[in-house]
Amino acid sequence: MGFINSYVHLQIGEDVDFDLILPYIVIAAVAGAAMVTGLLFAFSNFVMRALAKLHPEHGMFAMQRINEKIINPLFLLFFLGTPLLCVIIAIYSMFHLNDPNGILLLAGSISYIIGPFGITVRCNVPLNDKLAKVRPAEGADVWGEYQVKWQRWNHIRTYIGLASIIFLCLGLGLFA
Repeated sequence: MGFINSYVHLQIGEDVDFDLILPYIVIAAVAGAAMVTGLLFAFSNFVMRALAKLHPEHGMFAMQRINEKIINPLFLLFFLGTPLLCVIIAIYSMFHLNDPNGILLLAGSISYIIGPFGITVRCNVPLNDKLAKVRPAEGADVWGEYQVKWQRWNHIRTYIGLASIIFLCLGLGLFA
C-alpha cells in the first residue's frame, strides 16, 4: 500500500510493509470493539432492567453516577482508541476493495465508527447530559422517557457493534 507505506517511511525513516502490520491493528480493533460492545450488551441485557426496577429517584441517581464514573482513562482508551484504529483500517480497505478482505474490513471498521462510537456520541451522550441536569427527586417523568430513548439507541449500537466485530474477524481471517 503505497500511501500508507510512504507515510510510515516518513514517520519512522525506514520502509515498513503495512500489510504485515495491519493484522495486528485489526486484532487490536477487534479487542477494543469487543470490550466496548460487551459493555453495551451488559446495559441492554441487565443493567438498565435492574435500574428500571428501582424507585425512579434511585434508578436515575444510579445512572447519573454511572455516567460520571464511566469517564475514566481505561474506558476512554477503548472508546476513543478503537474508532481511531478503525479509521486506519478503513483507509487501508479503501485502497484494497478488490482484495477479498477489503470489503469486510471496510464494513467492520465503518460499522464500528457509525454504531458503538457514532451513536454513543450523537444519541446516548446527549441523553446522558440532559439526565445529568435533572435532580433525581424531581425527575420521574424524565427518567421514564430517558430509559426508553437511551435503551433504543443502546440496543442499536450493540447490534451494530456485534456486526462490526464479525466483519472485522472475517476480514482478518482472510489474511491467513
